[in-house]
Amino acid sequence: MDQQVFGIDELAAELRRVRDQASDEKEILVKVRRLAARAAASKRAWLKDTMYKADAEQGFGVHVLHEEPDHTLAIFAVSWLPDRGTTPHDHGTWAVVVGIDGPEKNEFWERVDDRSRPGYADLRKTGTKIFKDDEVLAMPAGTIHGVWNETDRVTVSLHIYGKHVNYTGRSQYDPEKRTETPFKLKLA
Repeated sequence: MDQQVFGIDELAAELRRVRDQASDEKEILVKVRRLAARAAASKRAWLKDTMYKADAEQGFGVHVLHEEPDHTLAIFAVSWLPDRGTTPHDHGTWAVVVGIDGPEKNEFWERVDDRSRPGYADLRKTGTKIFKDDEVLAMPAGTIHGVWNETDRVTVSLHIYGKHVNYTGRSQYDPEKRTETPFKLKLA
């Protein structure tokens, strides 16, 4: 397939093929990383000005580009307001993110509690990665990260999930208060 015409419909079709043929999550992530890179390289085919709009209250905008009827294989363009982002959170599924326009800072965390107390979570920061345009970040299910736009302009990244994150029962965390709460996105 010609890389110039690798739009969202082509990406969704390839994602379905990978999902149906892969034997495990590791194989899915390897293959989806390549697809995300192709989608980023052909962003002119699908990136629209409206995808830079973000919700001021939420700090970012979530633009659904594709979602299967059963909520699997969701593809979002996410716009990040300057000096805004998210608290640490998980996805409840695997995730692949690629930089489209501007850098994105990711801080990674791990849970160090035994998960026995509802609403309680003790996290330890494990690292930070700033990824730029066309760089791909693959996260297995269970990965906890927070995202921040440290620039003075709106940035955009492409997010691909094994399931729409509002249907996975995912959580957000407050490392200082040691809390875990449900995390649902407001969609654009």
